[in-house]
Amino acid sequence: MSNYGTNVGEKFAKNTLKIFFEQAIAPDITNQDYEGEIKGGGADRLNVSTFGALGLKNYIGTAMSPDTPSESEATLIVNQKKAYYFTVESFAKFSSYVSNPESTLISTAGNTLAETVDAFVLGLYADVASGNRIATNYTTGTVTVTTGTGAVTGDGTTFTSAMVGLGFKATGHTSWYRIKSQSSGTAIVIEDDKDDVASAYTGGTIDAGATYIIEASTVVTVLKTTIYDYIVDAKTKLDGNKIPQSERWMAMPSIVSNLLLKATELQPAVSTAYEDVVKKGIVGYVAGFKIYSNEQVSGNNTTGYYCMFGHKSGITFAMAFTESGIEPFIGGFGQNFKGLNCYGAKVADERRKALGYLWFKV
Repeated sequence: MSNYGTNVGEKFAKNTLKIFFEQAIAPDITNQDYEGEIKGGGADRLNVSTFGALGLKNYIGTAMSPDTPSESEATLIVNQKKAYYFTVESFAKFSSYVSNPESTLISTAGNTLAETVDAFVLGLYADVASGNRIATNYTTGTVTVTTGTGAVTGDGTTFTSAMVGLGFKATGHTSWYRIKSQSSGTAIVIEDDKDDVASAYTGGTIDAGATYIIEASTVVTVLKTTIYDYIVDAKTKLDGNKIPQSERWMAMPSIVSNLLLKATELQPAVSTAYEDVVKKGIVGYVAGFKIYSNEQVSGNNTTGYYCMFGHKSGITFAMAFTESGIEPFIGGFGQNFKGLNCYGAKVADERRKALGYLWFKV
């Protein structure tokens, strides 16, 4: 019976994952470019490597000196562990349900997994690149920035704790930085927009009186007449970072994506992909983005939704059903089913530039 139970458990995992891949958008908007293996039990550490761009040389017929491609590594920790554990009163009935991928039991399990994983992946909005957040910026007053410490002293500013984590760029900066901390309305500290190395500020001194931008400080109320312009702004962000035009995506809750259905700029999804359109909530295509309607987008219509956008290269995702099987139900009739799904995701520092978000409410 134990071998038979194991086989049924594996079939449950297989058919549940089939529904997951049909319904979830997480596999579509992420990549699996990692090294290592999910061995079971969770908390496995996988490596994510990113190579710098290769340059072209002028060949003049003489010997060339080879370049050494730059490589940066990040660690993806598979730390999400979700388990199924329920009692099976009739093993024969359970086996019948498991053998039918369209059964209510399998559909429910797969849909729940899809919603849970999508919420996890779309919850990574805080990891997008500084400079890629779109809402109303804060620019009041002027600032001074101190070399080394990244201490910012404001004049006429009202910095708030809600600004921590947002992008900062002063006149004289050539890159965006991230607000590390806030201690008063005129005092914040900024750092390089990196997590895979120790915190540091390498932007140099900015003299007193400099103007600046704190990105996306206030949520935007979006309308059907304005949503397209914001999506084009998102396109501009990725274009400026030289992100590939293909495989770009954007996720919105239905209350926001339905505005696109009223807008003239939407290109509806083609009928030949109708089944995927329905299952994955694909609304259509706008400005090069495949638009997904998904209720797992982080936020709400009071404080705003974090509608992520990006390229498939931005988020690295790993998942596996590591354990599944049947065990005796002690003290009663029937048996218990146990199934463990482990997953995790990582936005490596060098890949942040491929991600952003629109902070919207309707």
